[in-house]
Amino acid sequence: MNTLVTFSIPLLFSSLVWSGYLEYDQDVMIPDDWTHVGRVDPTEELELTFALKQQNADLLEEILTLVSDPDSAQYGKHLTLEEVSSLVRPSEQTQKVVHHWLQSHGISNCLTVRTRDFLQCTMTAEVAETLLPGSKFHRYIRDGHSLVRSSAPYSVHDDVHQHLDFVGGLHRLPPKGQDLNKASSNRKQKQSKAGVHLGVTPAILRARYNLTATDVGTAQNNSQAVAQFLEQYYSPADLAEFMGIYGRSFKHLSQVDRVVGTQGGGKAGLEASRHESQEPFLQWMVLLSNMSDLPWVHTISYGDDEDSLSTAYMMRINTEFMKAGVRGLSLLFASGDSGAGCRHLGKEQNSFRPSFPASSPYVTTVGGTSFKNPFKVTYEVTDYISGGGFSNVFKMPDYQASAVDGYLKTVTATLPPQSYFNTSGRAYPDIAALSDNYWVVINRVPVPWVSGTSASTPVVGGMLSLINDQRLLKGLPALGFLNPRLYKLKGQALFDVTEGCHLSCLDEQVQGKGFCAAPSWDPVTGWGTPNYPALLAVLLADPFHPARRRASPGDSNESLFDIVLLYGGDWDEDLVLKTVIRVQFRVILTHHLFSCLHQNHLLV
Repeated sequence: MNTLVTFSIPLLFSSLVWSGYLEYDQDVMIPDDWTHVGRVDPTEELELTFALKQQNADLLEEILTLVSDPDSAQYGKHLTLEEVSSLVRPSEQTQKVVHHWLQSHGISNCLTVRTRDFLQCTMTAEVAETLLPGSKFHRYIRDGHSLVRSSAPYSVHDDVHQHLDFVGGLHRLPPKGQDLNKASSNRKQKQSKAGVHLGVTPAILRARYNLTATDVGTAQNNSQAVAQFLEQYYSPADLAEFMGIYGRSFKHLSQVDRVVGTQGGGKAGLEASRHESQEPFLQWMVLLSNMSDLPWVHTISYGDDEDSLSTAYMMRINTEFMKAGVRGLSLLFASGDSGAGCRHLGKEQNSFRPSFPASSPYVTTVGGTSFKNPFKVTYEVTDYISGGGFSNVFKMPDYQASAVDGYLKTVTATLPPQSYFNTSGRAYPDIAALSDNYWVVINRVPVPWVSGTSASTPVVGGMLSLINDQRLLKGLPALGFLNPRLYKLKGQALFDVTEGCHLSCLDEQVQGKGFCAAPSWDPVTGWGTPNYPALLAVLLADPFHPARRRASPGDSNESLFDIVLLYGGDWDEDLVLKTVIRVQFRVILTHHLFSCLHQNHLLV
């Protein structure tokens, strides 16, 4: 991170009215599994993250659509981090207002990111409570892990309200991670039979998804990342032991090339510092905004109930996902292990409970499956824990509308009551893989029967990384945001999962049954599981057939023309012009564009 540049223009905060609640709908209740220790000492230092209001989020979404749609001439023309920064960087006015607001409270120890849209500032608890009226910081512990959070909602000064999306470090306690030491007892133990496999290993995955010993990565500019949270660190010794036992049949790596952030008790650079007031998932998102050299595929097993998060927070996180997508990064999130989920709304009134970020329209969400016969490499059925459903916050994206509409019409007679879910919301998952009965290694000891979409997600990620490998070797761009292309395949190159239902509310109406798998897409397993060689073939194909290429303006008399929205704020014009030349944005003229035309902020 870079130290924040000090601005010299003073601002006066004469108003004493503190009415600006940025996250009015954020759940501030502390979960029962956290134990209250007491109020934080006023002199204790906290680290808070300020999400500054960005520019051109609508244009960012438009660009993401163009570079992710295989029918677009801009497909695969991803942006650099510098170009993304030139697009979304907060206006100079926003940066000055926020900085001087902090400075007026004596806060100067701040770091920023390369996109200038996050500030991480250190201050005492006393200063934080003065800066953010309503906040009251307390310490909580769970399983020996200590965190500091506010037990009450916070507000910001009216003058700064319009310049911030949210402040991180006050709410959102991390969900409880899976205890792998107990995972083997979470499911019914199954007796082994002679001549069949006893659980999922790399060899079983390769057999089911048709990978051969030659399907290994070789491209030097290709890599994959797995996010780790909640002080659940990977063990280098366990990784080496696992690959020594289960990776003998194919070429593999037995160590991680690079760790970014905290690993055990050690640190790996400036970004690895950890405060009890940090939000682990938010910290990961901030890192993405500050690193230009990133792996192409990221798999993440982290989620919260949508209804426990503020809309402002989720909308901003969505913008962060879009920033990653336009850079060519593929973000894969586990769909969760609670089926459709269940939210108790009142006496004998329930609804399904979608999870975020699984419900984000800008990530690829991975569900889970089981073998039909748990001891043989057979076809797959639904894993009853596989998370899935419909968002209550985000509308259904265009890329999936036809597929979801087809599902709803096909299974109308067997759908849960519509009072349980939002038929117009973003539906998930998008794809799936085996999530049941894995072997893992803990403390260098093999442990069976570990399950969850935390297992299926990196499996899909690994196959996408192998496909990226082949694409990069052929001079093609990385896959980037996969969903628009995935949905246009309409199930091609995937094993359709058509059997089984996942769990939901235990009540009289649905009796624990959520959604069920069906032909084509469904909200339990998405489009199904990968058939690797077929998926490799279709994703290596050049989507731009000559007949489909858009002619340049000089090639024909077509009336369609390319224009570029530059800016309605303070931009680095040199970077923007480079972006224009490189990407040739095609933008639909909207009222905002016409407004910019009148202000002479549009170049054609």
